[in-house]
Amino acid sequence: MKASVLHYGVGNVFSVEKAFRTLGFEVEVGRKVSRGADCLVLPGVGSFQAAAEDIATYRDELVDVIKSGLPVLGICLGMQVLFEESEEGPGRGLAVFKGRVVSLPDTVKKPHMGWNKVRGVAESRLLEGVGEGWVYFNHTYYPDPADVRLVLARTSYGVDFPSVVGSGNVFGTQFHPEKSSATGLKILRNFRELVRV
Repeated sequence: MKASVLHYGVGNVFSVEKAFRTLGFEVEVGRKVSRGADCLVLPGVGSFQAAAEDIATYRDELVDVIKSGLPVLGICLGMQVLFEESEEGPGRGLAVFKGRVVSLPDTVKKPHMGWNKVRGVAESRLLEGVGEGWVYFNHTYYPDPADVRLVLARTSYGVDFPSVVGSGNVFGTQFHPEKSSATGLKILRNFRELVRV
């Protein structure tokens, strides 16, 4: 199986690449979706604006690939760019999902960094066997989907925010599964099984 890891000018590509290789994927990192890829991974640590500017030149092509049914996993910022826009700054997201990305409340320390619980709120093959698990976060913003049916799991940090979203072939995690020990590995293995189907 081949995973295409999109490199759109943000960090965290190496740890994602390593995690997918460990799962048995052939991994190709690049600024375009790899030919013959079995899945697409959108990693991300960085700003929404910078990511939006980078993908602007190949945005339509990327959206077409996602809409073709290829399994997609967006991680942290990679999850956020699946939405339309962000409070963090200007720029168009991919708008695969309707909604915007908003800031965590001022009542909590930002960024939200470290371990927290993810709590499944809807049945999903991505979260099979996960239940309530501890995962690693590093973010200040989170998605606010227009359709609550997209929300597969939530996490509490000043607000009860969506920490996993998904619909059809497209999934996103606000946390970093590649840095989330046993729970993260279980989620990535579940994604691998989705790719195999």
